[in-house]
Amino acid sequence: MPTISTFYGLVILMFWDDHNPPHFHARYAGDQALVSISDLQIIQGQLPRRAERLLLEWAQGHQAELMENWELCKNLKAPKAIAPLL
Repeated sequence: MPTISTFYGLVILMFWDDHNPPHFHARYAGDQALVSISDLQIIQGQLPRRAERLLLEWAQGHQAELMENWELCKNLKAPKAIAPLL
């Protein structure tokens, strides 16, 4: 499970050959969520409100990179690191 970004205690991961729909995993202080790349909706789990806002702000600026990483993972290739939220 490659970590593709970390910031403000959030850890963003993608798994190789994961199930559809295209998504990424987020972890924060014991909480976990799966986030759809296409519409940036949490499809499973939950995060504290502040962490969720930071995560979605970051994801909005990196949707194309997230989708590129999804395709890499589907092909069992290592995803690229994505810059953190500054």
